[in-house]
Formats: sequence, structure tokens, C-alpha cells
Amino acid sequence: MYWGVIQESEKLVGKFFNILRMLKALWAYRGFVWASVKREFQARYKNSMLGAAWTVINPLAMITVYTVIFSQILRAKLPGVESSFSYSIYLCAGILTWGLFAEILGRATNIFLEQANFIKKINFPRICLPAIVVCSAGLNFAIIFGLFLGFLLVTGNFPGWSFLGFFPVLVVQIVFTIGLGTLMGILNVFFRDVGQFILIALQFWFWLTPIVYPVSIVPDYALELLNLNPMARVIEAYHTIFVYGQWPDWSALWPVGLVGLFLSWVALLTFYKRSAEMMDEL
Repeated sequence: MYWGVIQESEKLVGKFFNILRMLKALWAYRGFVWASVKREFQARYKNSMLGAAWTVINPLAMITVYTVIFSQILRAKLPGVESSFSYSIYLCAGILTWGLFAEILGRATNIFLEQANFIKKINFPRICLPAIVVCSAGLNFAIIFGLFLGFLLVTGNFPGWSFLGFFPVLVVQIVFTIGLGTLMGILNVFFRDVGQFILIALQFWFWLTPIVYPVSIVPDYALELLNLNPMARVIEAYHTIFVYGQWPDWSALWPVGLVGLFLSWVALLTFYKRSAEMMDEL
């Protein structure tokens, strides 16, 4: 009995050090990751007259449309919030952060298949691919969200010190998303239906998350189901910060963080065990 426990402990420790070696290799190739992100960003706007300016124009147009339609034309307001821009801010805070989630999850699910030829031709730690996805999506998000923050400052709706709560919430979201995305990406190599399923699931997931509607209109019987949605907790945290200018409910976020860490651990472990088989399937 004790010998069995010792053997299992040794296996667990071995897995832990294997994962540490993978992360060390990722850090050693950080220059490769950044160069790949830079190349992707440049390729996105290649042969475009305005180039990277579209990165600013698109989100700026979206923010303007939301502001004009909901604040000036429809005069939409949120209960308990006096600002005439409250619903516009509510929409932007939810849609922009959801966009980061959807981009990372969607790209991570297909990254190993999309880069199959690249993987076969060049020798590098394959774990770099999910990191490239996160950094590339993060760069786009930083530009877009920077414009949103500028809008909050200009309209006098900047949340104040509670804005600092944005950063830990963002970390929780990214850990959860990349853990889930990498795991789905590995499964998608062996079961190609996973990628199609994620596309459909994201559509339902969007409307099951309080992004365009406030939680206050959700019926009581559906609130328990809403609480099971990790992204509902994350998006509500953003709304609390940017719409109400308050610190988020950390007690509602820590379960999402734990789930994210668990998914990341499982994804790394699965990647380590199945990486050779993945190369055969690509």
C-alpha cells in the first residue's frame, strides 16, 4: 500500500517537473513568440492603404455607434446609474472583453491544425503556439481597450481606483480561456468536430452571458444556471468596475480562477503525453 502511494507521488512529481521544463522552454523561446506576434500583426494589414490604422478605426467606429444609438437616440439607461452613457459603457465593457475571450478560444482551438506545416518544418517548443495566440489577441485587445479607456476619460466616466481591479480580473479570464482553448486545441487534432462545436457553442455562450442585458432582468429560476457560467462572473466583474465604479466581487471570481488553473494543468499534462501522437495526426 505504502509502496503504491510512493510510486504515485513520484509520478506526480515527475509530471510537475516535466511541465516546468515545458514552461522553461517557452520562456527560452520568448523572442520567437514575440517575433511571431509581430509578423501576424503586420500580415493582417499587408497591402492595406491605411495599414494598422484599421486597428484603431474599427473599435472607434463601434464605440461611436454604441454611444450615438444607445445614449443619444434610444436614451437607454441602466437602473441605478445616472450617466446617460451607462448602457453604452455596459455594452462596450462586455463586448470588448468577450471579444478577447472568443478570439483566444477560437484561435487556440484551431492553432495546431492551422500551423501544421509550420510545425513540421521548424523545430520549436509546440507550447509556444498557445502563447502566440494569447499575445496576439492581447495586443489587439490592448489597442481597442485603450480607446475605450480614452472614451471613459473624455466623458467623465472613468471608474477611479476601482479600475485597478481590472487587471486581476483580466488575468483570471486569460488563464481560464487559454486553459480551455489549449485543451480544445489538442482534442481538435484527434476529433475535428471539436472546432465546429466551439464555433456553435460560442454563439449560445454569448447570449447566455449578461453582455447586452443586465442580470436584473434574468428570471430567478435562471440565475442559478447563470452562476454556473464562468464568463458570466467575469463579465459581471467588468461591469461592476466600469459601469458602477466599484470593486468586483472577488468571492465570485476565485472559482473561475481555480477552474482556469485546473484546465491549464490538464492541458499541459495532455499536451506532454500526446504531443508525439499529435504530430502523427497533423
